[in-house]
Amino acid sequence: MVAMSGTLFIDSTPDIDRVWKQVHGPGDTPIIVNMGPVGEDDVPGKVAGYDTVINDATYFSEATLARCAGLKHIVFLGTGAASFVDLAAAKRLGIKVSTIGGYGDTTVAEHAMGLVFAAARHIATMHANVRSGGWRPMQGMELKGKTLGIVGLGGIGREMARIAQGVGLKVIAYNRSAVAGAAVPMVPIDELLARSDIVSLHLALNDATRGFLDRARLKQTKPGVIVVNTARAGVVDEPALLDLLRAGHVGHYATDVFAKEPTPPDEPLLKLDNVTLTAHAGYNTPEASMTMYRRAIDLAAAGP
Repeated sequence: MVAMSGTLFIDSTPDIDRVWKQVHGPGDTPIIVNMGPVGEDDVPGKVAGYDTVINDATYFSEATLARCAGLKHIVFLGTGAASFVDLAAAKRLGIKVSTIGGYGDTTVAEHAMGLVFAAARHIATMHANVRSGGWRPMQGMELKGKTLGIVGLGGIGREMARIAQGVGLKVIAYNRSAVAGAAVPMVPIDELLARSDIVSLHLALNDATRGFLDRARLKQTKPGVIVVNTARAGVVDEPALLDLLRAGHVGHYATDVFAKEPTPPDEPLLKLDNVTLTAHAGYNTPEASMTMYRRAIDLAAAGP
C-alpha cells in the first residue's frame, strides 16, 4: 500500500479517549483513533496509509520500523520514547520522533510522593493483607527529618523537592549537568546515595543514563533505603536491584515503570513483597493529560 498523508493515534485506551475527545476539536487536523494495545507484529498493518503516528505505549523496534513504509513521524506521548522506540533505527530510516515534556511536572511529582508514603508505611502490603483476611500492623518510617535524595533536578525533580520539603523531609539533589539557582543543596551522586534514606529517580532514559543506578551505586546506599522510580525502568540495573531487594539492603522499591509494559506474568518484581507497583500512571490526571494531548495534536499537525 502506498502511504498517504494522515495521522493515526495507534493505541488509545478508554481512559485516554475520554479526555482526548475533550481536546481534539473539529478545527484540528483529522486524527484516526485506534484502540490499543497493538502487538508488535500488527504495527505495520495498522500504520499503513499514515505518515504520522501518535504513540502512547506501542513498541517500535528496528525490524518493525523497517516494515512501516511511508512512516515519517512518531509523536510519543511523554518524554520516554527510548523505552518504546528504537531511536537510532528511526533516525537511520528518516523517521522523526517527537516527545512531549513539561506537561505534568506536578502530577508526576505528586505520584512519586505518593509512592514514598506507600513505601515508608507499607500501605500496599497491609492493604493486600487486610483484604485477604489477615491482620499485620507493620512498623514504618516517619518521614519528618529523613533525607530524600533526588536524582535529576529537572521540572519533576524540582516539584518533588517542593512537595517533600512541605512534608518535613531534608532534600538533597544530584543533576548530571549544572543547575543554576537550585532551591536545594546539590551534591555528588556518591554523597547523595550514602546520605539518603529515600532515593527518588527523575532521569530521562538515554544512552548515558541507561543502568545509571548500577550494582556498585546501589551498594553505596544506606541499608534499608527506599528507592522510588517514576522515571524509566532502564535507569536502574534490574538484576542488581532484585538481588539487593532479596538481601534486604534495598528495603523497598516503589516504581511506576517497568522494563516491559504491561508487565508480563514472569516479571520478577511481582514475586517480591518489599515493592509497591503502579501501572505507569504517574502522568495520568486530566490536567496533565489535556496539556499533553493538545501538544501531541499540534506536533502532528506541524508535520515531520
